[in-house]
Amino acid sequence: MIARPVSRALTPPVFGVLAGKDPAVTWIVTLIVLGALVLFALMLVGIYNGLTRKRVAAQTAWADVDVQLKRRYDLIPNLVNTVKGYASHEKDTLERVIAARARAVDSRTPAETIEANNMLTAALGRLMAVSEAYPDLKANTNFMQLQEELTSTENKIGFARQNYNRNASQYNEGIAVFPANIVAGMFNFGRMDFFEVTDATVREAPKVAF
Repeated sequence: MIARPVSRALTPPVFGVLAGKDPAVTWIVTLIVLGALVLFALMLVGIYNGLTRKRVAAQTAWADVDVQLKRRYDLIPNLVNTVKGYASHEKDTLERVIAARARAVDSRTPAETIEANNMLTAALGRLMAVSEAYPDLKANTNFMQLQEELTSTENKIGFARQNYNRNASQYNEGIAVFPANIVAGMFNFGRMDFFEVTDATVREAPKVAF
């Protein structure tokens, strides 16, 4: 029998290209490659977990916004009914508020909710402007209480919106930079919409004075 060279028998099959080389060198190369793969895998896991944490933080912040928006929705029917008792002929303004509220309540995605609530904010602004022309309405105890609750809710919405936008900005930045953008693309991390108010919304936002 012809004995095979020991060096070839010890060569790992994965690195057959190195056959005939020093076995020690082959094993070192193997360990280096395996170590690089492990480090790469750990890097991917770290980036994925970091993006996930940022996304969860933004989603949690959006949930806080949603809670305050639902408080607003609950106030509007009583507010509209109170105004209707004193200004029933302001039909168009009242119907705009009711329609905007219905659209906001039926919205499903953050983008839809943001757009619908900007419209609702503008409609509420027009309603408050109309109420200024009715002294008896302004003096109504129920209306004053609803105004106070609405003001408090609008302030809370503003704070919650700022918190959400900050978290959404950090998340969007996280998925845009290299190499996190590669991981974001691999695992479908999509951008989040900002809760921004339009110029028209700012102009017509509810202003409540006592």
